[in-house]
Amino acid sequence: MKLIKMKPVTNGSRHQIKIDKSLLIKNTKIFKNLRKVNKGANGRSTNTGRITAWHRGGRNKKLYRILNFDNSKKNAVVVGITYDANRSAFVSTNFDLEQKKFYNIIATNQIFPGSLLESNSNLSELKLGFRTKLNHIPIGTIVNNISNGAKGTIKYARSAGASAQLIQLDQKYAKLKLPSNAIIKVSADSYANIGVVSNEKHNLVYLGKAGRNRHLNRRPIVRGIAMNPVDHPHGGRTNGGRPSVTPWGLPTKSKFYLKKRTRKYKHAKI
Repeated sequence: MKLIKMKPVTNGSRHQIKIDKSLLIKNTKIFKNLRKVNKGANGRSTNTGRITAWHRGGRNKKLYRILNFDNSKKNAVVVGITYDANRSAFVSTNFDLEQKKFYNIIATNQIFPGSLLESNSNLSELKLGFRTKLNHIPIGTIVNNISNGAKGTIKYARSAGASAQLIQLDQKYAKLKLPSNAIIKVSADSYANIGVVSNEKHNLVYLGKAGRNRHLNRRPIVRGIAMNPVDHPHGGRTNGGRPSVTPWGLPTKSKFYLKKRTRKYKHAKI
């Protein structure tokens, strides 16, 4: 996928950079595994109505794509790559040649309509997008969509452009290096896809205007002095009265930190 820099026709498109989605297929009648969801969480608790998560609310309605996260044996062909509003990566819609039905998975980069995909515990050959156990993958291979155990669902390297490198393998465990340079230890029977997750240029997108952030369920973050007294210690539009504090009343200056307190027990003399 390539990036598109919008012409500065309006103020909203002046700095906007987006991904070209012309090669993605649109939702058609074959995608019966879609269901409508309500508006996004607005940050309120269900029983009191108080704000428990700040700066949430007001997004557009979405369609939730039901994805297949299991490790069952499959032999499928890619029908198309589609956009998913609920995740940063693209979704691959596949047709299972054995069970004769459609299903969705997180797409691997450089996978196109017509590509053959295979998922099995022991593959005869390894190709891009194939899924198998880690103990059958050579050390140094780039993998994604890593499960937690043979019967576990996908847990690691699921977002756009994410991947992990297999750096160590023995009979029971495998060590993987994540993009954050963190090293995780999982079972050698865990499943993984060969390659990198799709939409790897997702981090280069520039929204360009505040309205696109509002569509994504993000509300503005404002200063404490612009709030009401019930919402922040600085609230009430007064500049004086107390030093700068956090919303929970802890100082924010002079390198303040909370000391770790340990309880000291006095043992009775016998």
